Amino acid sequence: MDKVGVIGAGSLGTALAQTIAQNVDEVCLQLRRENLAKAINETRFNTEYYPNTRLLDNITATTDLNDLKDCKVIFLSIPSSAFRTTLEKLKDVVSDDAILVTTAKGIEYPSLKTMGNLVEEYFDDKYVALSGPNFASEIVLNQPTVSNIASKNRKNAETVKRVLSTDQYKVKIIDDVIGLEICGVIKNINAIANGICEGMNVNENARYGVLTKGFDDTIKIIKSVGGMESTAGEYCGFGDLVLTSTSFESRNHTLGMLYGQRLIVDEKASGVVFEGKNSIMAIKDICDNNNIKSVIVNFVFDVIVNQIPPKIAFRDLWENIE
Repeated sequence: MDKVGVIGAGSLGTALAQTIAQNVDEVCLQLRRENLAKAINETRFNTEYYPNTRLLDNITATTDLNDLKDCKVIFLSIPSSAFRTTLEKLKDVVSDDAILVTTAKGIEYPSLKTMGNLVEEYFDDKYVALSGPNFASEIVLNQPTVSNIASKNRKNAETVKRVLSTDQYKVKIIDDVIGLEICGVIKNINAIANGICEGMNVNENARYGVLTKGFDDTIKIIKSVGGMESTAGEYCGFGDLVLTSTSFESRNHTLGMLYGQRLIVDEKASGVVFEGKNSIMAIKDICDNNNIKSVIVNFVFDVIVNQIPPKIAFRDLWENIE
């Protein structure tokens, strides 16, 4: 393939660009800041995220969305909060046959629309969704990684698989778009829940009980929105849930730990808190709308949104776990 676009030069966007560049002639990495784009093109380093990793020569940084107009595949590696405004600008730029790939693990609130649903508003439902137990810091170093992708158009999914796949980066196609996207949201709630427990010094027996219950609730929520139960057992489900719930590299796990320790978190300065709160409120609404009682979702909602002290919220969780 001649040219692939990546919107967003943060940790994941840059890592994906580095991977994709192994398979295509040119990667167009679009970002907002002119000084960073210039630095990447001149030095081959994204000093803000990977100061020690040299980017491949066929990655070109730009601040102009118009440079993506001849890209056959475009990866959207931006926060969920920026999705709608980016799509609005993009709709007049890309060709009708371009394949859009969403990588954001978020949900719009209060509309409860996934990032793929937003793509449908401006383009069509043939987009590809990407998710898995993936840390960008490992992807950029070409370390062994596996992800799931899903699309309503199998041909599009196969095209994206060819663009992404390397000897170290494995990609598995599944047929459950909504399940894959919802898994990416729920796992953050599970990560926060386990982080809260760890921050409170809850014993390990209980913590892994909470993790198991979170996985069980994930299955119920996926099925309630029309997803497949089997998706919960995929890399984007079980794998991502365990990774983000137990690793200290997980931002949501760390966020939970801070709340569990009753430390003050500056919400305005932390995009993680903003995204996390939206996810919690959205999944809580989905549970309420579908008559699902998730003790894990309620626990996180109580601590993060209702500001109930973690020990009191955990006591309620433990009384209702089964």
